[in-house]
Parts: sequence; C-alpha cells; structure tokens
Amino acid sequence: MAETRDQILDLAERAIRLRGYHAVSFRDIADEMGIKSASIHYHFRHKEDLGAAMVERYAKRVHDFVGDAGVLNWSDAVARFGAVYKRALHDEDLQCLCGMLAAESAGLPDPVAAKVAAFFKANLSWLKASMPDSVENQDLLAQRVQAEIQGAMTLSVSLGRSEILYETVARLTAAAQSEFA
Repeated sequence: MAETRDQILDLAERAIRLRGYHAVSFRDIADEMGIKSASIHYHFRHKEDLGAAMVERYAKRVHDFVGDAGVLNWSDAVARFGAVYKRALHDEDLQCLCGMLAAESAGLPDPVAAKVAAFFKANLSWLKASMPDSVENQDLLAQRVQAEIQGAMTLSVSLGRSEILYETVARLTAAAQSEFA
C-alpha cells in the first residue's frame, strides 16, 4: 500500500514539475501506472489531497537536506540552501515543485496553496535563523536569497543553462562570506 502511494506521489510530482498542477489528472497518473483511476482515489480522495501530500513530502525532503535552522554559519547556509536547487536541477533537470506551484497559486485549491506558502515561509525562517545577529533587515535578505535562487533555477530550466543557477549560488555564497566574515 505505502509503495503504491509513494509511486503515485512520485509520478504526480514529476508531472507537476514538468507541466503544472492543472495539466495533471488522476487519469494521467493511473494510465502511467497501468491501474484504474479509482485506485488513485483510494489513496487520495481528491486532487487537492494529493497536491497537499506532495508538497508536505517535498518540504520534508528539503528540510531533511538543509538540516536544522541556525546550525550552519551564514555562508554555509546559503551554499546548502542553493545546493537543494542545484541538486534538483542536476539530478532531475526539473523546476522546484513549490516554485512551479507558486506560479499557479491564484488557481490552486486553498489547501495546496497554503502548503506552498508554508514551504516558502519555512525557507525564509530557516535562512533568517542562519544569519548573523548583526544583519539589520533579515526578512529582506532572506527574501532576496530565496528569490534569486528560485529565479535562477527558473531561468536555468527555461534556457537550458544550468550555469545560471550555479553562478547565482556561488555569487550569493561568496557575498555571504565576505559581508559577514
């Protein structure tokens, strides 16, 4: 049972990261798995249940990768945060799940949109917890790092140029190291 549920989540996540939330259906996933769409409904009653579970799982993977907040120094935290995106781009050549969903936020079901917003809020909190106390506007710096890395990933995927993301992460990491050394 858990294996089927995980396979559904895997296929749905990949499809959404490629085509977006509204371009994916239970039927698509069922066809790819060679099962009936009723089998998908057994695990996820509605598409929004699938979407919320997928974002929760994705957020946990990201959290597990970056680790607890406030453990790393600022430049190491920026590098680790950027590594999440670099790994996704290198391993899968796909857009960030929550980045893709954020672009569709206005049309997402409320439970899914709320999970996406929670993902980004958690990222910002994690970044702020890693900053030196001397940073005056932690909210603004955290937002800048999130936005630059997320935007660089979007450009890298769209243009087929991974160096955009890699160079952005390297520049932000170097700036974090020199500004607060």
